[in-house]
Amino acid sequence: MKCPYCSYTESKVTDSRPTEDDLKIRRRRECMKCGGRFTTYEIIETTPVIVLKKDNSRQLFNREKLLNGLLRACEKRPVAVETLERAVDDIEFSCASSSSREISSQHLGEMALQRLKDIDEVAYVRFASVYREFSDVETFLSELQQLVEHKQQNQD
Repeated sequence: MKCPYCSYTESKVTDSRPTEDDLKIRRRRECMKCGGRFTTYEIIETTPVIVLKKDNSRQLFNREKLLNGLLRACEKRPVAVETLERAVDDIEFSCASSSSREISSQHLGEMALQRLKDIDEVAYVRFASVYREFSDVETFLSELQQLVEHKQQNQD
């Protein structure tokens, strides 16, 4: 680590502690040449997850975009934001822990639908209608019928 005062490359760590969010390590260092003290932060290096869109373009995974979609689906529904944030955390963790660094937008949408199915059925149908691009009432009714069957299977 280069000293910000004299640019010497050797320093010693005098104090080390995690930050409040436990995502970084704060280190106090002392330059071995000039004695200047400075702070550095150590974080985990992550490999970004890339989303492969329907048009074959690629975008970085954006958790805010996913959360906003779920929030829109749950608008005026009795669903806590914390519940949706946990769902996004689960999806993000699943993507990050996958061996592949790319995920299709279709797979991402299916993961969101699975979470919504357990959270709120109305939000699930709202999200599905946009995500699956329902073109007619029959498609909508078919999705509702599948939801009813899923609910009945889980009750048995």
